[in-house]
Amino acid sequence: MKTFLSLALLLMLSFALCAQNGKVIESLVFTAKSGSQMKYSVYLPGDYAFSQRSYPVVYLLHGYSDDETGWIQFGEANSIADKGISEGKIPPCILVIPDGKVTWYCNSFDGKISWEDVFIQEFMPWIEKEYRIRQKKEFRAIAGLSMGGYGALKLTMRHTDLFSTCIALSSGTFTNEEILKMADADYNRYFSGLFGKSLHGEARLSEAWKANNPLDLIHTVPIEKLKSVRFWIDCGDDDFLCNGNSQLHVDMKKLGIPHEYRVRDGSHSWSYWRSGLATGLEYIGEKFHR
Repeated sequence: MKTFLSLALLLMLSFALCAQNGKVIESLVFTAKSGSQMKYSVYLPGDYAFSQRSYPVVYLLHGYSDDETGWIQFGEANSIADKGISEGKIPPCILVIPDGKVTWYCNSFDGKISWEDVFIQEFMPWIEKEYRIRQKKEFRAIAGLSMGGYGALKLTMRHTDLFSTCIALSSGTFTNEEILKMADADYNRYFSGLFGKSLHGEARLSEAWKANNPLDLIHTVPIEKLKSVRFWIDCGDDDFLCNGNSQLHVDMKKLGIPHEYRVRDGSHSWSYWRSGLATGLEYIGEKFHR
């Protein structure tokens, strides 16, 4: 009898521990109406399989040359979420990590790349029906690192009606001066196919560039719309992207756009982003809580 009770207790304990940890499913495929495909990974909180409730969602964007697996493999996003949820610092939520390839989460100037349109018009509505997600702005957030931090900022600014909170870690935000001085090889590698091929000098500051650049968007998007979003900007003091991030902070402050700005000891590294994600999810959770 004692053996039976001990086994039952052990099973109950194992079940409880498993229920606390979320489930990760990597490299699923979404097919757009055009036939193009977008891979994505999803994190489901521990009680998702046992409840009937709907959950808030965080769209988590990866960096340049990474993919939909990076935030799990290197960023340990699932473990960070598990820990935050178990400690009561983060409400249970779903994380969705789409593959942005090297698109900077943009549509290209020539119409050949339509990542943003597919994401906003097709992928998000589909995801929020496929999974039990609360389909309101207050329960939807976006976060990202480097290229993904840029993507989080510019997608939020261009669609302020969709996201309640934006977390930008080491955002790939460049000042105009940095773009003008950028070596041709670097500009062509990163931006030529998106904002104009082999551009030089002032021509690089094209309409396509301005329509996607956070430093321009804060001047063109109505202030009241920007104020409806909670922005968290975080970039290390040794990060090569610190100039654009600090300029964004200064400009937002001048314009009276509320935001949180953090400069911590660190560089462009996963250790910085892992710690930043933990804090960022807590900040997001403040909005998800009531």
